[in-house]
Amino acid sequence: MRYGIYYAYWTKNWQVDYKEYIRKVKRLGFDILEMSVIPLINASDSELLELKSIADAEGLALTSGYGPSAQYNLGSSDPEIVKNAVDFYGEIFRKLELMDIHKIGGGVYSYWPVDYSKPVDKAGDWANSVANVRTVGKMALDRGVDFNLEVLNRFEGYLINTAAEARKFVTEVDVPSVKIMLDTFHMNIEEDSMTEAIATAGDLLGHFHVGERNRKVPGKGNMPWYEIGTALKKAGYDKDIIMEPFVMMGGEVGADIKIWHDISEGASEAKLDEDVANSVQFLRHVFG
Repeated sequence: MRYGIYYAYWTKNWQVDYKEYIRKVKRLGFDILEMSVIPLINASDSELLELKSIADAEGLALTSGYGPSAQYNLGSSDPEIVKNAVDFYGEIFRKLELMDIHKIGGGVYSYWPVDYSKPVDKAGDWANSVANVRTVGKMALDRGVDFNLEVLNRFEGYLINTAAEARKFVTEVDVPSVKIMLDTFHMNIEEDSMTEAIATAGDLLGHFHVGERNRKVPGKGNMPWYEIGTALKKAGYDKDIIMEPFVMMGGEVGADIKIWHDISEGASEAKLDEDVANSVQFLRHVFG
């Protein structure tokens, strides 16, 4: 397995310059930096190739994630929104291929965070999303990109809340590039058993996020990491493990993730670095 971390652990804004994070996470003992595609949307090809060059020089792999805004909702019944989404993902896949990035994950089948002040039509949006993800998944396949559908808790999404729902959805889509993405934070809320959820995803599991129940780094809570690692092995999962802790209040990130108290307990950047460096070694040991 390769071990990585999502960049937003250190920042309060989604739009950042990734160069410093590429160097930082390699130094802290990671194999991968996971980026949001938000800063890539308006970047030129030369800027993207520069990032790739820096990552290559560090011996670091790159992956990507995204929580789409409502204007890129593949579950929408509005043809204009769907067209926007299909065009958007087509360009993103081109950029990911250019950077030798082969996966994107998140609530990419819908939008995030969901606005629950509006009516929810799960059955209708499910049907729309299956059809549109099938289209987009074929585009991803042509670019060598896996399109990983993240199973989200009920407060952040409504279309896919469990591994069983994800397997049903991906089976209906029936495109090889479309896979399941699980996250221990969301699983903790929705699943009866984390190990059974991993087994249910099985051969369709394409990406895996880890974090404690309260969004701290793995090893700082009571998540059953040994059992999770054993379940991943039984499922034959040997791909990427991406840590996604969120511990700081404030800014776009804190507001969107709903961090309403300082989970970091006033930690300095040096302490944040120390915590994740220890955590990735913990995961290597427990999952190894």
